[in-house]
Amino acid sequence: MKLLFDTCVLYPTVMRTALMGACRVMGWTPLWSDRILEEWAHSARKLGPLGEAQARAEIALLRTQWPKSCVTYSQGLEARLYLPDAADRHVLAAAIAGNADKIVTLNNKDFPKQTLWDEGVDRIDPDRLMFDATQTHPTAMRQIAEHIVADAQNMSDAEWTKRALFKKARLPKFAKAISD
Repeated sequence: MKLLFDTCVLYPTVMRTALMGACRVMGWTPLWSDRILEEWAHSARKLGPLGEAQARAEIALLRTQWPKSCVTYSQGLEARLYLPDAADRHVLAAAIAGNADKIVTLNNKDFPKQTLWDEGVDRIDPDRLMFDATQTHPTAMRQIAEHIVADAQNMSDAEWTKRALFKKARLPKFAKAISD
């Protein structure tokens, strides 16, 4: 399955790490565009002077790990599309150009299912996607979660449980599914 990842699911580190882990386990192909990655870097500026630099390093890592995932599309394709928020048309254009099966986004209201279906694409919430992966490969998904929690504890010097960390990361169904 090919999945186009919107900026809002790539930018939070925990969510992105979990989603990319699920892609590996499930054999899914992640997709994005240069513009989606640039939106991520731009959004990270809000964290302060090092935010954008850290985002660009993470983007470089992602590009290295998934070298065939960046799709290009014509401006004509983007221009012919309609979405409630015109600023999101590039996401749908990338999904169409990459032959994505689904757009993974938290932004449901700006990606109406009927509009997507008309273009041969669907959308899915990242929590639903992670929950579904856990139903198929529970052991592997729990291992991914454990590694993410360990990394979070090392970086923050905080004691995180899987359930607390993934609920905070807006993945509550996944949090419940992988909790002991």
